[in-house]
Amino acid sequence: MYKVDPQPDPKEVAAIEARRNQEKEQQSRFFSVWTREMPVDAEALNSHMEEKKLWKAKTQSKVAAYDTNQAQYDMVAQTLEKEQAEWTPHLVKKMHEFRKQEKQPKKSRELDCEDSGRLWREFPAQLGDNDPHWGPASLQYFSGEDWYRATCLRMQQEEFMRSLQKPQQEQQQARVEEICADTLSEQLRLAVDLRAIQVAKLEQCCREAIKCATAKANKAQVAKMAKQQRREHQQQQEANLTEIQNQITSDLLTENPQVAQNPMAPHRVLPYCWEGMTLEQRAAIKKVQEVQHHEKEAQCQTKQALDIIWEGQSMCLAQAAMELEELNFRGGLGFFNQWLAKKLLKRPLNSIIYTNQPTAQYHLQFNTSSR
Repeated sequence: MYKVDPQPDPKEVAAIEARRNQEKEQQSRFFSVWTREMPVDAEALNSHMEEKKLWKAKTQSKVAAYDTNQAQYDMVAQTLEKEQAEWTPHLVKKMHEFRKQEKQPKKSRELDCEDSGRLWREFPAQLGDNDPHWGPASLQYFSGEDWYRATCLRMQQEEFMRSLQKPQQEQQQARVEEICADTLSEQLRLAVDLRAIQVAKLEQCCREAIKCATAKANKAQVAKMAKQQRREHQQQQEANLTEIQNQITSDLLTENPQVAQNPMAPHRVLPYCWEGMTLEQRAAIKKVQEVQHHEKEAQCQTKQALDIIWEGQSMCLAQAAMELEELNFRGGLGFFNQWLAKKLLKRPLNSIIYTNQPTAQYHLQFNTSSR
């Protein structure tokens, strides 16, 4: 009988169970928030932290060296300013003394560049266009004259004061700019730290949101898988019940012989529905076998009788052939003896010798010595 539910292969069942266990383990590893494993390159992180520490140490050493150099430069600049402030009065005093001793107006023959009021003292400046000292043809302006000398002196003094105050202003400006730069750098550092804190808070919020979303997605996925498994189990149960009902109500268990008949060829049967032969069919087959057995025995007996007849005929034919051969031999022997007797009658008797051969036949042998 054809097996409806064949036994599954143990190897295939073991392979399916192994794949199912592996898939469950992978799902538990990916869908579980608490036992999830994320790949992290520890060596890269450690090397990145070491590089960051080295960079911070180098930056701090550079800043400390810059501060030290700046302090040294400030001390040197202050020392130079003090020395310049101390030596400037002495130099001015010595310069005035040298001019008083060596560059007197009586001794000098050229114009003293330092004494710019000499010519003015000798030649008074023009008082105006109506000056009585000068006529209509007199020159109104000569080299060295300056109507705006007081203004020029005041402007020169102001410029000199500005040139003296400029380094101090520049130093003050540089200090103010340095203070502003330090303040701005401090503010920038505070802003960067505040920004880093805000970014860290945002990252933490994003991580929490991602974790919540992942947990919700995992729960939804688990619920979906559970629902799918329940649906598959229900479908499997319904299919099993349907198959059991079909097996119970089908003609397979009723042993109906008409089910096994092939609709295309009535003389053939369907192997998966055939329940075997009936007793009548078996009895008919046994009767046919007995008839065939009797016919076979009759054929064997007929064949044996024919063989005996053929053997008897063969023996008769062989005996007749032997007798015919013997008659032929006797006839030939008589003819030979006659011929031989004729030959012997023509020879003398002393040349003939009689010998008895094992064949019990008499043969004549000629004596070759009488020749």
